[in-house]
Formats: sequence, C-alpha cells, structure tokens
Amino acid sequence: MAGLLVGMWLLVDPGTPDAGTQLELVRIGLTVLLGSGGLFGLWLAWRRQRSTEIALVQKQRDQADVARAYDLQREDSLAKRITELYTKAAEQLGSDKAPVRLAGLYALERLAQDHPEQRQTVVNVLCAYLRMPYTLPGEPPPDDADNDLTARHRERVQEREVRLTAQRILTHHLRPGDDPDTPATTFWADIDLDLTGATLIDLDLASTTIRTARFRGTQFHDLARFTGAQFHDLAWFDGAQFHDAASFDRAQFHDVARFDGAHFDAAASFDGAQFHDNARFGEAHFDAAASFDGAQFHDAARFDRARFHNAARFDEAQFRGSAQFDRAQFRGAARFDEAQFSNAAWFNGAQFSDAAWFNGAQFRTAARFTGAQFGNAAWFDGAQFGNAAWFDGAQFRGAARFDGAQFHGAARFDRAQFNGGIPEEVKPYLQSP
Repeated sequence: MAGLLVGMWLLVDPGTPDAGTQLELVRIGLTVLLGSGGLFGLWLAWRRQRSTEIALVQKQRDQADVARAYDLQREDSLAKRITELYTKAAEQLGSDKAPVRLAGLYALERLAQDHPEQRQTVVNVLCAYLRMPYTLPGEPPPDDADNDLTARHRERVQEREVRLTAQRILTHHLRPGDDPDTPATTFWADIDLDLTGATLIDLDLASTTIRTARFRGTQFHDLARFTGAQFHDLAWFDGAQFHDAASFDRAQFHDVARFDGAHFDAAASFDGAQFHDNARFGEAHFDAAASFDGAQFHDAARFDRARFHNAARFDEAQFRGSAQFDRAQFRGAARFDEAQFSNAAWFNGAQFSDAAWFNGAQFRTAARFTGAQFGNAAWFDGAQFGNAAWFDGAQFRGAARFDGAQFHGAARFDRAQFNGGIPEEVKPYLQSP
C-alpha cells in the first residue's frame, strides 16, 4: 500500500495547470486507500475472532466427546459390576450350604438398596426362591434315628432360616415408615410381589405398601400378619391356605381383592379393613372365627357359597356396593348388628345353623332372603328395610324377632315357615290362606 501511495504522488506535476486537480485526485485516492485499509484490518480482526471461536467450539465438542466416552465407560463398568454381583449372588443362592445361601441373600439386598433400578429384579429373585418347593422340618427325629433322617431334618431347619431371612428382607424394605411424606430410606416403592404357591412361615407384612400382590395357592404357616397393609393394585389370595391365624385388620385394598376358595384353618380377622374395589370371597372356607367388624366394602362384596364353620361377625360393616351371600353357610353364630347395606343385599338360600343377628341393620335398597334357612334364633330387632324385603320360602326354625323393624317398601314372606311363632310385625305381610 505504501508503494501505491508514492506512485500516486509522483504522478503530480507542479508545473502544469492541472496540478491542483491532480493533487485533489491524489487526496481522494489516499482517502479511499486508507478507508480500504481500515476495512481490510477489520476483516482480518473478524477472521482472527472467528478462528478463535471455531477453535473454542471444537475444543468444547472434544471435551464433551471425552466426557461422554467417560460416562459410557463408567456406565458399562457399572453394568458389568452389577451383573457380576447379581451372578455371584445367584450362584450363592444355588449353593447346598445354608450360610452361602444367606450370604447371597444379603448381597442381593445390598445390590437393590444401592441401585434402585434393580430393586424389582432382586425382589423377583427373592420371590422365585420362596416359590421353590419346601417341606417344613416338623418335629425333631428321635435320638436313635438314622443319620439320613437326622441330616434331612437338619437341612430343612437350616433352609427354614434361609427362607425366614428372605421374608424379612422383603418385609423390611416394604415398610415406608410412619411419615408417608418422608418415607424411610430403606423403603422400596412400587414393588410387585409374586409368591404364588409359595410356602411362607410366620409372614409379617403388617404396615407394608405393595403394588401388586399375588398369593394364589400360597401356604401360610404360623401367624400371617397383614395388619394395616396397603395394596395399591390387585391383591390375589385365590386358593391360599392359612394354617394358622391371619390378620388383615385395617388393611387397605385399593383394587380388586380376591380370596375365592381361600381356606382359613384358624381365626381370620378383617376388622376395619377397607375394600375400595370388588372384594371376592366366593367359596372361601372359614374353619374358625371370622371377623369383619367395621369393615368397609366400597364396591361389590361377594361371599356367595362361602362357608363359615364358626362365628362370623360383620357388626357395623358397611356395604356400599351389592352384598352377595347367596347360598353361604353359617354354621356358627352370624352377626350383622348395625351393618349398613347401601345397595342390594342377597342372602338367597343362605343357611344359618346357629343364631343370626341383624339387629339395627339398615337395608337401604332390596334385601333378599328368599329360601334362607334359620336353624336357630333370628333377630332383626330395629332393622330398617328401605325397599323391597323378600323372605319368600324362608324357614325360621327357632325364634324369629322383628321388634321395631320397619318395612318402607314391599315386604314378602310368601311360603315362609315360622316354627317358633309368627312375629306381629310380619303378620301384615303374610299371604292370606
């Protein structure tokens, strides 16, 4: 650029008349050249800045690629580590030595506690282990028993301890604690249990929270505790057998609860339990006392063909959906005092071998006792029948009392039999001979 300026200056001839014009042209040229030089400098500065920015972006990309590669490597390493721990624990569970199996259980517990995404998988493994066939040890063999019998009994005792440990791990991590807003750090949320056909011993699931529970055909030995348990999804106990007492007091069933064909050898208590969906106890067997005092059935309650071989208590129970006890058998005393039936109540063909109490019960819609058999005293004192009350063909072999009972709808006692005398409150509703 400097040479160009010198050349332009030499073109000016001071001796000519056009010297002034030539000088003006040189000045203009100098101005243009200097302006062009400034633009060129700006362009060079922009190029340098652009290059710096590109280099910085590339550096950031390189760093991100390195970080991503490191994360992938770390995730891969973690996945391999989890797989190794899981595989080793599974191998330990398959050991023929009880202490090794116990070590496998505790290893799985640590794995699940440290890695929440693995919790359901670990629970599935524990449930699968408990579903494996198992025979209780029974009474110890005599001192003079052969070695094989003694060894077999010892193995079963040791296996019982392993199974009790597996159960304790499950129950411990299914308890959220006393504060629902701040669950315990040991709580495993949204867990499904599948213990179908398992043999369980002294199971304590009191105050636990479970999503789906499958106990179909499960054998419960010793006390089974479900007091205050929360079942947020399906709870299946179809065909389950409770060899000792079972407590479901204040349990919450938020979805369908199925106990069809379940067998309770000892006392069964559902006092204060809440069934927010269908409750199914069809053909269930209660060999000892069954108590549903204060239970709330928000949907249909089905006890059709259920067998109560001892006392059955439903005092102050609330049936907001239909209550179906068709062909149910009550061999012991049946109590429904102050029970509330907001929907249809069906006791068609039900058999009450002992006293039946419905004192103060409220039947807001249809109450059907067609063909029901009362083998002993039947008490309906103060009962309220808000709609149709059908006792057609019912048989009252003992005393029948309806003192203070009120029939606000049609009442039918066609072909009903009263061996202990016809109550005065019933006479207006009998067909004339």
